[in-house]
Amino acid sequence: MSGATYETTWLSLPELVEATGETLSRVRRMLDERQLVGTRRDGKLLVPSVFLVDGEPLGSLRGTLIVLHDRGFTDDEAIEWLLSPEESIGVSPIESLLAGRKSEVRRVAQSLG
Repeated sequence: MSGATYETTWLSLPELVEATGETLSRVRRMLDERQLVGTRRDGKLLVPSVFLVDGEPLGSLRGTLIVLHDRGFTDDEAIEWLLSPEESIGVSPIESLLAGRKSEVRRVAQSLG
């Protein structure tokens, strides 16, 4: 793969609560239900802000995360794949998901692992 990783800010749980307008328990449920995914950095769970659209989890993210986890990806690996350029689709998978191209992203994801 070539190119840079998709630029995003990283949100802590309190920042996710603020960004979504949801309670902390609801945000944790979103993570448990794979509507969102995060990574631990310096002991804090952080979620890429690009995974939110208008204060809600990107609708196509959950199914894509399920496919990636079914293929054996860890949360960290799934985040890295979503944010990194993917040669077969020409851009990062998150860019394709944001453009409404979830079928293409999931097809590629199913071929991984």
